[in-house]
Parts: sequence; C-alpha cells; structure tokens
Amino acid sequence: MLIAIGYIVVGFVLLLWAADRFVLGSAAIARNLGIPALLVGLTIVALGTSAPEIFVAIMAAIKGEPALGIGNAIGSNVANVGLVIGITALIRPIAVHSKLLKREYPVLFLIMVVVTLMLINGYLGRLEGAILLASLGVLLVWLVWTGRNPLPEEPMATEFQEEIPSTMSNSRALAWLALGLILLPISAEILVQGAVSMAKLLGISDLVIGLTVVAIGTSLPEAAASIIGVLRNEPDIAIGNVLGSNMFNLLGVMAFPGLIAPSKVDHIVLYRDIPVMFAFTIALYLMSYSGKKRGRINRLEGGVLFLGYAGYLVLLYFTD
Repeated sequence: MLIAIGYIVVGFVLLLWAADRFVLGSAAIARNLGIPALLVGLTIVALGTSAPEIFVAIMAAIKGEPALGIGNAIGSNVANVGLVIGITALIRPIAVHSKLLKREYPVLFLIMVVVTLMLINGYLGRLEGAILLASLGVLLVWLVWTGRNPLPEEPMATEFQEEIPSTMSNSRALAWLALGLILLPISAEILVQGAVSMAKLLGISDLVIGLTVVAIGTSLPEAAASIIGVLRNEPDIAIGNVLGSNMFNLLGVMAFPGLIAPSKVDHIVLYRDIPVMFAFTIALYLMSYSGKKRGRINRLEGGVLFLGYAGYLVLLYFTD
C-alpha cells in the first residue's frame, strides 16, 4: 500500500509541475508571437490545466484501464465546481463580471448533454471518441474566434493580460515547453500505476479511483489558478478556468479512452455521477447569475458547494 501511495504522490507532484511548465512555456511563446492574451488564456492556458487529465486518460487507456480515464474526466468536473469553486469562494467571495462566461455555460451544458447521450448505450467506442475529439476542434475554433473578437469591456481580457508572462525569451519558453511535454506522459504513467495498484489493494473499482483520488489530484491546477485569481482580484479567471477545463475534460479527456481502448461503461455513471455533474454545474450557474446578488458567489454558497462535494464522496463510498 505504501508503495502505491508513493507512486501516486510522486506522480501527482511531477504531473502538476510538468503541466505548469507546459502552460508557462506555451503561453509565453504565444505572447511573444503577438497572439492576444485573451486568446492564449481561452485556449493554451485552459488546455494546459486539463493536460494532467488528458495524459492520465491516455496512459490509463494504453494500460487497458479506460474506466480510470472516464472516471477522471467526470470526477474532475465535479471536483472543479464542488471542491475548487467551493474552497475558493470560502477564501474570498467570487465576483463574476465577464459576459463571455455567460456564453460558455450553454456550450458546457450542450457538451454534457452530448456526452450523456453517447453513454446511454453503456459503451464508449472509437466512433464516440472521434466525435468527441472533432467536437474539441470545433470548440477550439469558437474559442479562437472569441479570443480575436472579444466583447466590449471584457474583464477577462485584462486579467489574462496581467497573468500571462511577457518577459520570457523564446528559447527559455521552448525549453520549459519541451520539458513539460517530456514529463507529462512519464508522470501520468507513474500516477496511473499507483492508482491501479491502490484500487486492487483496496478492492475498489478503477472508476471510483478515477472519480476520487485521481480527479482531486488532477484538479489541483484549477484550484491553484482559481485561488490565486481571487487573491489577485482576478475573479473571472477563477470561474473561466473551471468552465474551460470542464469543457476540455468532457471532449478531450473522454475521447481517448474511446479511441485507444473501446469499452463498456458502467451504467452507474449514468444514474449517479453524470446527474451529480449536472447538479453542480446548474448550481454554479444559478449562484453566478440569479437572485438579488447577481454576479457574486458568496461564502455561504461556497460552503454549500464544498459540503455538496463531501456528500458526493459519501455517496461514492456507499454505492461502489
């Protein structure tokens, strides 16, 4: 057990550091090439924070454990809202000003509906994986257009402008990018090996390990970005980072188990985990845009999200 835990800890640390270097290097190169900060933030940075989930899903599928990747994608989406936004709002209430985020919510809902319909037959195959990956391409095209044609007085444009490094040379940025790309698959392999070993030792499914231990660990980049965002008075990044990551998780992360290792999907995902994902997403939208305090997620609501996530973990314990 200690060896499995050691693999997981080492894998997480390397994975998160590699993802951070990958984002830093790629964002700096894009900035040096004159690409608008909002475009870099919506695409490169958002994809980079989902890089841990993507590489874990790829390595798990290669090892013949696609359920781990599927659980990681859905579990990360639940953790991003319940755990990440919950804790962030407890630290400091989140003011939501961005009009762009209101556009992203319907897109995220549409993606969740599409993924649910794909899984109704209890199978995730290459056709579904190809559709998800193609849909990711369409999403990126929309985000590129959005980044090049921002709404007037869009606060996220200013926030990304301040966050993305502007003083890093191309050679240094390329070095960080290359190092991140090298370490991401290596660290993901270490993490997957430890997670699979722990699941076998504890007698629980790869799906639940993916929904819990791996999902929480791979959500740490989103947690760091969101907490730092509100502490630096950049609250829209905190929400935008989660929404972008959740879209990429469902399209990019879910695609690879289907493409690499087509498999049956446990029906419990449909009547337990996906409804929870919808519930948290709807709750986040209502907290952000309804009521008398529209545009603000306060500490009470953050506490509700956090307790809701704790309740989900209890549900997993009793239904595995």
